[in-house]
Amino acid sequence: MKPSRIAAILLLVGGAAWIGSGVLGRSAQPKEAALEAAKAPPAAARFKVAVLPVSNTLHRRRVVLSGRTEADKKMWAVARVSGVVLDLKVRRGSVVKAGDVIATLSDEAREAQVLQAKARLEQRTAEATARLRLIETGNYPALNKPLLEAELRAAAAGLAQAEAERIKGEVIAPLSGVVNDVPVEVGTALQVFMSGANVAEIIALDPMLAVVEIAERQLNGIQVGGAAEVKLVTGDTARGTIRFVSKKASPTTRTYRVDVELENPDGRIPDGVTAEVDLLLAPVPSARVPRSALTFSAEGRIGVRHVGEDGKVAFAPVEIVEDALKDLWLAGLPDGARVIVEGQDFVKEGEAVETVVAAARG
Repeated sequence: MKPSRIAAILLLVGGAAWIGSGVLGRSAQPKEAALEAAKAPPAAARFKVAVLPVSNTLHRRRVVLSGRTEADKKMWAVARVSGVVLDLKVRRGSVVKAGDVIATLSDEAREAQVLQAKARLEQRTAEATARLRLIETGNYPALNKPLLEAELRAAAAGLAQAEAERIKGEVIAPLSGVVNDVPVEVGTALQVFMSGANVAEIIALDPMLAVVEIAERQLNGIQVGGAAEVKLVTGDTARGTIRFVSKKASPTTRTYRVDVELENPDGRIPDGVTAEVDLLLAPVPSARVPRSALTFSAEGRIGVRHVGEDGKVAFAPVEIVEDALKDLWLAGLPDGARVIVEGQDFVKEGEAVETVVAAARG
């Protein structure tokens, strides 16, 4: 055989061997990888939860309570002396001002006492004038001068007292307002005791108060000067200001009285009307969260579960700021937290989960 033919055969055999080794190597590698993949344990699927991103804002809490309106001032005009009612100038619904005469009583000799006191004063004045002249001329002892001055002052005081008694025959309005009740009429004989005899009840309608009783657990945040909205059973509404917060609880209900002052210049808000008072409390940083998100930790603390940036579940203890109809305002959540609203009871802290954004509510 020729040398050239032998060389060609060798080259052909070498090329076939080289090509065969590459094909066999590539086919062996996938098989080995497949075997290794089959031996490895399958990756565990992450539990899927629905999350809702929330953010903290300054939320002004609201406490809605049922109460009543109450006149700021309510007083009786009373007779200070006994007598018969001769003139009655008011009736129910009359508008009066402080100092107005609303009734006049019989004289009962009070005018005569004034005349008598005036005569006595005139007599003492004349006597004192004459005797002082005698003292100046030396015809009357100077030691009697203090006595003359004392008698003159006593006569003047007697006249003032008699005139004061005469004025007591007029019944005066103690404040400005509306007459609510008149239990007497012309001809009624009044007998005055220690507290006087009631003639007319006067109610001051401006300002008007809306009074509520608040529970001790809601007392935090109620401050004098805070705002309030009042809705009356009549349909009228008004805005007011918290004027008084009691520092002592009622012994029977353990609640605290709160007075809301309402402007009532036209008197349209009556006394004793049922009212719904919406107290606006001090704003608190809090987040609005669906009620369903609230849960308990393994230690029994109330809070919500949320997903951190690392995709793992975390628990945040919270404080309920306001319990609304469908949602809760909670304090204590990290700002921008992704709160778990569905599936929070099936995961635990530290567990990696898959998140799906829930539809925004409200």
